[in-house]
Amino acid sequence: MSDRKEFRDLATPEAAHDAIDSLDLSPAAETVPLEDARGRVLSERVDAAIDVPGFDRASMDGYAVCARDTFGADEADPAELDLVGAVHAGSAPEVTVAPGTCAEISTGAVMPEGADAVVMVERTDEVGGDGNEGGEGADGEPGRIAVRTAVAPGDHVMSAGADIAAGARALGPGTRLTPREIGLLSALGVDEVPVEGKPRVGIVSTGDELVRPGEDLDPSRGEIYDVNSTTIAAGVEEAGGEPVLYPHAGDDYDEMERLLRRAADECDLVLSSGSTSASAVDVIYRVIEERGELLLHGVAVKPGKPMLVGRLDRRGSDAASEGEGADAGESAYVGLPGYPVSALTIFRTFVAPAIREAAGRSEPATATVEGRMAVGERYGEGRMRLMPVGLLDLDDGDRPLVYPVDKGSGATTSLVEADGVVAVDPDTEYLDRGETVSVQLFSPDVRPPSLLGVGEDDPALNRLLDRLENPRYLPVGSREGLRRLRDGVPDVAVVAGPSDREVETVDLGGWSREWGLVVPAGNPADVTGLGDVVDRDLRFVNRPTDSGLRRSLDGALDRLADERSTSRGELTGGIAGYDLTVRAFEGPARKVIAGDADVGVGLRETAKRLDCGFVSLGEQSVVVRAAPDRSDREAVRELAAALDDPADLLDGLAGYSRNSRNDP
Repeated sequence: MSDRKEFRDLATPEAAHDAIDSLDLSPAAETVPLEDARGRVLSERVDAAIDVPGFDRASMDGYAVCARDTFGADEADPAELDLVGAVHAGSAPEVTVAPGTCAEISTGAVMPEGADAVVMVERTDEVGGDGNEGGEGADGEPGRIAVRTAVAPGDHVMSAGADIAAGARALGPGTRLTPREIGLLSALGVDEVPVEGKPRVGIVSTGDELVRPGEDLDPSRGEIYDVNSTTIAAGVEEAGGEPVLYPHAGDDYDEMERLLRRAADECDLVLSSGSTSASAVDVIYRVIEERGELLLHGVAVKPGKPMLVGRLDRRGSDAASEGEGADAGESAYVGLPGYPVSALTIFRTFVAPAIREAAGRSEPATATVEGRMAVGERYGEGRMRLMPVGLLDLDDGDRPLVYPVDKGSGATTSLVEADGVVAVDPDTEYLDRGETVSVQLFSPDVRPPSLLGVGEDDPALNRLLDRLENPRYLPVGSREGLRRLRDGVPDVAVVAGPSDREVETVDLGGWSREWGLVVPAGNPADVTGLGDVVDRDLRFVNRPTDSGLRRSLDGALDRLADERSTSRGELTGGIAGYDLTVRAFEGPARKVIAGDADVGVGLRETAKRLDCGFVSLGEQSVVVRAAPDRSDREAVRELAAALDDPADLLDGLAGYSRNSRNDP
């Protein structure tokens, strides 16, 4: 029997934070061109080397004057000044403004010598040299300007250095460079800036079952696409680090050691995902113990218990290329769990803060929000729970609703169905409905959905959702959808077929779809109806009991049982695979295509799209139902408006029509 590496005593979350804080992953500061500096953090103070502006300039179009010449001027008794020329932005003044004269001036132009104020052009009139209105006198000499207001010295003039003076502190260390800071640096003539270095973070995904996206996948061998590499790389970049993706490592010790050593030589922090649990093939902990130092293995959190923290010895670049062991310091190491939700949760909670600190960044203010529990939630496992949750802002001025999204750590869709996590203390056994909780968002860019829907999967529904702004839909089935609507979490539930749940709702509209039996193309078994599935030795694949298709199928079996004077249980006992269920509405058809079943329950539209045969068993009503207290929400009204005339939603969908509700 294989040896198993059991978890050591689980560390507390505080100990895990302390272990990561003890690691040094700070890179050296660097200098970057200004055009590449957005989002970077200044490593030292930047002082102004010049005045901004570097000259006295006009702040509006008008006339440059000696302010004293305008004293007492008003609409009834304007001051008349001789016009001696013009000054334009970007040109050096070629005129001097003496007492009793003025010069036309453009916004941003250099103030001419002698002028100390600007009169807005709207408060002036041109007067000809002969005393009549006009730009010039009869002899062609410049005319005169009547000034109908008084100005004080400095009016409508920005003095040299008024924005920022030479020698002044422009930006301090730790400043994150956004477009406004880059604008200031541009005004100072700065073309490169000193910034905190980005910690280089090497990412190594492990496990023999992983395949990189874009490569061929063999589900029969248990292969799955590598989600963690790209997910964690995006998280590293968002936290201010520079992600470095390394080739996929299987569970081979030598290959894993080679990749980890290479990543340690080249990076400040090495992250691996997978191969951290107590399994005979999980060998990373041995690499760390033999080539560095393992600080902890296992943390008392859920999800994410199989977490590693340690250090890896580095070799000098020359020695590394020659395979020698010349020491060049250490690289930090954190081993993340393999399941994507667990990996992202542990990364967000423990690793991202360390990367931000190393990059000189603070946590965004929008990274944590306060919310109220939409439902009660029990928990009592004695370790911290990092509970994935979704958010729904009802636009009622109160905190957003927070609802658990717990499809298991291995469910990749939780990455988009959950907005963040709530850290539940080990001593907390129950969270009450309405209780205030703090949600740590997976990303500061997370936006709560405009509308939350639950219920049945459906092709027409997918089209409908595409027309809404930022909706979220959880395909939990018709029965579960109604239950959640009753419990007050979603805005709407989409229900297909008959229902045994009495829930007060507002009917927003819907459609009908043809359902029946999906068979291989050409119907080689010559299936004509449900009786063939009952009476013949055909392999069947079903939908779960929450599905509307399952409810309609069971209703048809009840009617067949009545015709035969027997019970549905007697009939289903003769169906090979009646209890074999798949979650997706296309699942049975795909089983038929793969040759794993002869017949499956499904839709005519699915059969058409996948080039299968189809035996109709009737029409099924699909209704969108809203919670009564949500029907006035803007997003729900938009959904209802789209359902008022759903004909274009149904174009090209085989077996779809306006909702006649003739046959459940």
